[in-house]
Amino acid sequence: MGNVVYLLVMAGVAALAGIATAIAYRPIRIARQADRLARAQRDFHRQREQLEAKFIDRAAATGKPRGLRWTDVNFDDDVFYARDRRTGSLKALVAIEVSFEAIEGGGMEEVEAVSTIRAATAEFVYDSGRWMTQGRVYFNLLPSATVKYLASDLELVAEEHAAARI
Repeated sequence: MGNVVYLLVMAGVAALAGIATAIAYRPIRIARQADRLARAQRDFHRQREQLEAKFIDRAAATGKPRGLRWTDVNFDDDVFYARDRRTGSLKALVAIEVSFEAIEGGGMEEVEAVSTIRAATAEFVYDSGRWMTQGRVYFNLLPSATVKYLASDLELVAEEHAAARI
């Protein structure tokens, strides 16, 4: 009977020690996450010009929208950072305005709306310590709306306005 009580007391002490460690480690984990986010944000701004050029190349190469050629892309200064709930990867979302022209023989030459500037969101992904893009674009959605639209997959972690960086 004495051994059983001793084992129960030791199990309780071990459980309390585990809980105390988890509680003490939480602020450290939060600080590390904040440091990683700050580093990723700095890296994004340092590489932004090259990332935007790569985005345009990759997005235009997708052939979407069908029958249209990308002619101009204007990037907003503000950046929204979101985390993929499944993978934990960080994403930067930037509002863009895209202009197109019809490709000859693409079936869009007679469509008046081709010349309409389209609002969209460009996606950039931080993976293995570096930013990249696959040219993924969310048409007709601003970054905040993109996060809401993909709420089951994304969570907003930071919103950075250009005026805040001045």
